[in-house]
Amino acid sequence: MKKGFLLFTLAAGFAASAQQYTRRDSLQGGLRPERTTFDVQRYDLDITINPDERSVVGYNQVTFKVLENTSKIQLDLFDNMNVDSIVYNKTKLAYTRDNDAVFITFPNGLKKDSEESLKFYYSGRPNVAKNAPWDGGFVFKKDTDGKPWIGVAVQGTGASLWYPVKDHQTDEPDRGASIKVAVPNGLMNVSNGRFKGSEDLGNGYTRWDWEVTNPINNYDITINVADYAHIHDTHNGLDLDYYVLRKNEEKARVHFEEVKGMLDCFQQKFGQYPFAEDGYKLVETSYLGMEHQSAVAYGNKYKKGYMGMDMTGTGLGREFDYIIVHESGHEWFGNSITSKDIADMWIHEGFTTYSETVYVECRYGYDKAMQYINGQARNVENRKPVIGVFGVNKEGSGDMYYKGSLMLNTLRHITNDDTKWWKMLLGYSETYKKKIIDTETVNKYFSKEMGMDLTHIFNQYLRFTQIPILQLKLNGKNLEYRWQTDEKDFEMPVEILIGDKTIRLKATNKWKKEKVTAASLTDVEVATKKFYINVEKQQ
Repeated sequence: MKKGFLLFTLAAGFAASAQQYTRRDSLQGGLRPERTTFDVQRYDLDITINPDERSVVGYNQVTFKVLENTSKIQLDLFDNMNVDSIVYNKTKLAYTRDNDAVFITFPNGLKKDSEESLKFYYSGRPNVAKNAPWDGGFVFKKDTDGKPWIGVAVQGTGASLWYPVKDHQTDEPDRGASIKVAVPNGLMNVSNGRFKGSEDLGNGYTRWDWEVTNPINNYDITINVADYAHIHDTHNGLDLDYYVLRKNEEKARVHFEEVKGMLDCFQQKFGQYPFAEDGYKLVETSYLGMEHQSAVAYGNKYKKGYMGMDMTGTGLGREFDYIIVHESGHEWFGNSITSKDIADMWIHEGFTTYSETVYVECRYGYDKAMQYINGQARNVENRKPVIGVFGVNKEGSGDMYYKGSLMLNTLRHITNDDTKWWKMLLGYSETYKKKIIDTETVNKYFSKEMGMDLTHIFNQYLRFTQIPILQLKLNGKNLEYRWQTDEKDFEMPVEILIGDKTIRLKATNKWKKEKVTAASLTDVEVATKKFYINVEKQQ
């Protein structure tokens, strides 16, 4: 979720398409031999956070497999942070810095298929977010009792903002991670995965140890520091753990009951919760929310809707806690199924935004779900393409959320068979569970399962600005129709209703004819609630 407060986001917009990208952008977003010659197996992070100094000091032990002979690799750490030393086999390695990239040299080289490990020691004061989670950084606040309340959110900005890492979505640590965080006594740190214990270090700090057994996105690795109360529950064998400010404990016990119905819905439609080994957690944060894997950041203040608002204008958005549902949906889409490049971030956000509609349908039925998803259309701008620029750490437009969701609703009705659709969506979630994919992979999967080439449909909705326009004109008893699109050779079926008769048109970019009983175009109703399109009736 980096959507943020939607009205703010839509008003602010995104950088112009003519933006010039810098070397820093290429170093962060690109793939070069220094990145592709090794595969991260595990991170072991061990740090101390000083709330007064707003500082971090410690190390990340990076275990990796060498894919090709090499003498140099790239890790990443923002250039305002200090590289204290990089140690390999008890020897300090030479390195050079180029913006946020750290190029590490191994004097004797590394051999293909070997497994290696280094410790990257670092320190500094990481960037503080001005308005998390809409910009990346640490959040240093205090609760109502004056105690530190610290979090971090770095989606898009990069995890290297606060710890050394191979900062690219193509490579997750295959064997998970450990996250050990020391904070002042009286505070707790909650991170991803399972709690393994705490240790008083005897210096006024206590270290809190967490273990992640699953692969995890770099930006999902997190810390949450506060004087937390812990609530434990279970649901159908899955551990549910909630960490909330002490004053909110009783409120949370009631409010978080919604989690169970949501999990039932999502597991029915998308398959089993992907990270059962690491459990499911909600952690109260001072910022709105973020999909931190197995430790979902929750800051919606125990309200229904999106900070109490219904962003669809349908009334249905106030029937559930938006942050619980949306951010938990990311456990399947974004955390489990991950895009190779953030230019394809719609794979995270489009499917997750669609999961909101799925949840509404589970609770209230199809008609309410269609009402909800069509309410999402009011938030689509259609000013910039959904897919961003590859290789420079550049997301596409904010339309990746609602336009992506409405495109999926369109695919559902192109399928025209709900049994097939739900089977297909479940198959997608299970086929690419814990995998890293791209738009082409999504296209190929749904094209194969639907039995039609969807390339032109994906291209029009994701790579161009405008949505398809269905042009209609009446010529005697013939209804003439065609698609107006940027994508050439565009084909997509669409439904119209004349009286009580539903007609399915096999529309293309070329004019076609259909005999109808309509006296005028006002008698022709296009199923725009099922298909996210515009209609142009030509008199």
